[in-house]
Amino acid sequence: MSALRRPRKLLVPPPFAPREAWTRGERALLRRLSSPARIQEFLDGLTYRPEDRPGCPRRVLEERRANCYDGAILAAAALRELGHPPLLLDMWAVRDDDHVIAVFRAGGRLGAVAKSNFVGLRFREPIHRTLRELVLTYFEPYFNASGEKTLRAYSPLLDLRRFDRYGWTFRDAPLQYLSDRLDALPHRRLLSPAMERRLEPVDPRSREAGMLGCLPEGLYREG
Repeated sequence: MSALRRPRKLLVPPPFAPREAWTRGERALLRRLSSPARIQEFLDGLTYRPEDRPGCPRRVLEERRANCYDGAILAAAALRELGHPPLLLDMWAVRDDDHVIAVFRAGGRLGAVAKSNFVGLRFREPIHRTLRELVLTYFEPYFNASGEKTLRAYSPLLDLRRFDRYGWTFRDAPLQYLSDRLDALPHRRLLSPAMERRLEPVDPRSREAGMLGCLPEGLYREG
């Protein structure tokens, strides 16, 4: 399917010449994140970052704060330490924030690690055969504060190893570039227009459960 949005011009950051590495303290912390589930547990313990200024994995570890985007990048970096490629997937929504997840494979099946202000948009067990199958598990719990089901499209996987020369693990500067690269990928629609017209609002109990512990400052606001 065709993309739903017009891609923006990509502003490429300068290559990162110095060869940085994790510090001893950072490596000690990362060693404790010994499985995707442990990475998810660590993300769940981070304060949600409401402002739209994401931090690189190093800054997230320092500040113990993350939103869905920089949380996914940290998860990708931590998964890489476990031998997984650092893969991101982007989801597009209407009248809502987009969502980014870190995807991993185990036993030939796909799972995900994610940070979210909403309960249902986080971890997925590696039981899914395709990206579409994985993304569809996010459809029902993906809703805005008004109770509208908002998920509409998803990207292919973006392998962050392609961008190592920009120092995305240790610097904030490349993060807007990576976001633009995700946004420029050919996203696939999940629903037909007829399906969208038939959507029902989220019932009050599911809405309350999905927003348990939600940080109000981090909620989507029109404009």
